[in-house]
Amino acid sequence: MGAPDIIYIEDNIDYIDVVERALSQIDSKTILRVFENGTLALTELGTLVENKVKPRLILIDLNLPGLSGLDLLRKIKETPVLRYVPTVIFSTSDNPKDVRISLASGANAYVAKPLGYNDLIKCLNSMHEFWLKTTLVA
Repeated sequence: MGAPDIIYIEDNIDYIDVVERALSQIDSKTILRVFENGTLALTELGTLVENKVKPRLILIDLNLPGLSGLDLLRKIKETPVLRYVPTVIFSTSDNPKDVRISLASGANAYVAKPLGYNDLIKCLNSMHEFWLKTTLVA
């Protein structure tokens, strides 16, 4: 079982569709797996760990039903195999308190979701270039 390049946890189905379209324009070879809640994502991440594979990047929406984005982030960072996988909070919130608590909880970055499709492509392209092409991860 191979790992996806990016795991994206997002509960807004419309936004998932837009991100999938935008990412396919950036790099059609990037494998994206999407989960609509933190519990499902945590289960899949556990399966990946058991199979000794890990994603190259994890994007987490802050406001998820059930297991919140922050709780999921903490669980990821408590898992030794996943601790060093770049994990980015990707949220509509630009509240400085959300940014601080996310970074204090182990997020590698906090990115506010851009408005508009062209800005989304620019944003995802920047993350793709930085986290998937230039950053080395243990």
